[in-house]
This record gives sequence, structure tokens and C-alpha cells, in this order.
Amino acid sequence: MYDSTAAAKTLKPIWNVDEGWALFAGPLSFNAAHQHSVPVYIAGLYEPFLLRIENRPWTVCRTAVIPAGVTYALDIRGNPLAVLYLEPSVAGVDALRPLIPSADQVAGCSISKANGTPLLRELYEDRSGMSWVSEAADNLVSFAKPRAVRDFDPRITRVTQRMRHRYDDLRPIDDIARSVGLSTSRFQHVFAREVGVSYQRYRCWHRLRAAIREVSKGANLTSAAQSTGFYDQAHFAHHFRKAFGASASPTLLQLRK
Repeated sequence: MYDSTAAAKTLKPIWNVDEGWALFAGPLSFNAAHQHSVPVYIAGLYEPFLLRIENRPWTVCRTAVIPAGVTYALDIRGNPLAVLYLEPSVAGVDALRPLIPSADQVAGCSISKANGTPLLRELYEDRSGMSWVSEAADNLVSFAKPRAVRDFDPRITRVTQRMRHRYDDLRPIDDIARSVGLSTSRFQHVFAREVGVSYQRYRCWHRLRAAIREVSKGANLTSAAQSTGFYDQAHFAHHFRKAFGASASPTLLQLRK
């Protein structure tokens, strides 16, 4: 185990994207106000972090669960942080809450000063962690999934599953709605209810995660952006900052392999 945060900061960040989840672990500085398109579990691996939910005051915490569509900002001050992004077709935000046994509820978010799961710190500190990152994340998701409190609408499941394999599918929303037997307005309502954000925002998230996956496999930012439906690297960078509240470069250019 690393005895100091300073030593742990020398480790390269981890990004891993799988079918039903994505996992990041690494040092971050400041993430301005942003919204994610999926629920997330956040854990300070060594130190607490500052969290601001919507326009509320900054709060010191060590772990948090944030639903999709909630605006929040992070001040991590260069310390390592882990974030698990859970796809809604796997389970909803309620499945992540048991990862923080004793938590305060703020605007639908769960926050705590208690330490997070030691598995993520162990993964981050292991220089060969990429060899078992999928196993680690699968263990967390397997723990979370049975705790989901409701089933996902099967019509929206079909749409999100298609996105996983066709992130370049830019058909009009009218066609998507028709493919699952809904009017456009009804589809937009059901999708936002089930996922927590609009169809357009979630589709952009899937293109971002596909680009991140390509970079983690060795592609440069330009080729990853263009192969996943972005016009160029600048277009990708704009949407990355909008989704994460920070530049893509610090977390994507020095990834652990």
C-alpha cells in the first residue's frame, strides 16, 4: 500500500470501458459544474474531496453517489479519485447506494465522509491493475445489480443496447421512437424517466465512452474522435468538457496500459 497521497499521484490514471459500466481512477484537480448521463459512484482514494451539488454550498466528503442528470462540481486538489459509471440498463442509482452504508441525502445524492471500498484503492496502486480492472468493476456491479429497486423499460433497453454497438447511429429521434412503437413525444418522456437525461444527451455520452475506450486501447485522440462520430478532436474535446467539467487531456494522454 502507498503510505502517502504524494507517492500515489505518480501513478498513471486508469480508464476502462465495458458493456455495462466504465471506471476511472487517477488524480484530478477541479471539475466544474457538469452532469453525467448515468449514475456514478465517487470515492476519494486517499483524501476527502469537495463536492458542490447544484447551487448548494460546498461539502467535504469521501464518497458520493450522484444520479444521472444532477449538476455537480468537484474540487479534488490533485488527489486520486475513483469514479464508477453504471449504465441504466444494468441498474439504476439505487443499486449504487449500498456502496455507502451510512450516507446523508442531498438533492437525491448520497454523500458520506466514510472511506470507500478498499478494492478501488488496491486496483489503483497495483501497477498491473489493468490486468484485473474488469474483474474488480464486475465485482462491484455484481454487488450493486441485485439491489436495483425496479426493472428498466424493455423498449428503452432495446434502444440503449443498440447504442452500445452502433454509437455512430445518428438517425432522427422520430425513427428511434417509431422503432419501439412510441410517438416521439412519448419516447422522449419515457426515455428521460428511465435514464434520467434526454435521449440526445445519452447518445452523446455513448459516443464519448466509445472514444475513451478507443484511446484506452492505444488510439490517439484524433482518430478516436473521428471513429466514434465526432467531427474532429476539437468537437470531442468540447463534449468531453461539457460531460466531465474538465479537459480530456489530463486523464486521457497518459493512461495506464
